[in-house]
Amino acid sequence: MILYLHGFRSSPRSFKARVMQERMAAAGRAGDLICPQLPASPKAAMELALLLAERHAPHNLSIVGSSLGGFYATWLAERLDVPAVVLNPSVDPLKNLEHHVGVTTNWHSSEPFEFRREYIDELAALKVARITRPERYFLIAATGDEVLDYRDMVNHYAGARQHVIEGSDHAISEFPQYVDEVLGFCQPHADWSPGREGAPR
Repeated sequence: MILYLHGFRSSPRSFKARVMQERMAAAGRAGDLICPQLPASPKAAMELALLLAERHAPHNLSIVGSSLGGFYATWLAERLDVPAVVLNPSVDPLKNLEHHVGVTTNWHSSEPFEFRREYIDELAALKVARITRPERYFLIAATGDEVLDYRDMVNHYAGARQHVIEGSDHAISEFPQYVDEVLGFCQPHADWSPGREGAPR
């Protein structure tokens, strides 16, 4: 089972989430992907993620997180002792999200939501100062990320498997090129051939 965590102002309709959904469906594994809409509150988001994850962890769960979802994925991976792929992850969202306090909208709809000041404190409570067991992680970071500094990611996940993309962008627009690498890390013994229903779960 793979739990996908989207980024700030994003949703299960994000580009990378849809690539994951389509690739897993092609392999007959659509039911093995959990991709929830996360609440704006980091505390509520992690309560939801834990509720969804704990029934599968630690032996049948991997996590994929993008941007703020990568920050969440790291906290969950440390707590549940499961593998995590982090895609252009936010290492320290406290400094990036301070100026987003207030009412904003979801990227994939016009629906407004409020990012409250107390959410900054909730983020602080989830911060992992130093990862344990680097082999638990796979970092994909783009040098062309226009939102976050890839060097912070490389340093934070030192010792982990890393794929640094020269160029690209925060969305990793070429993600279809890397999705099989992500799935292979999440479930290395599974058969991801299109249309194969009998892959190990």
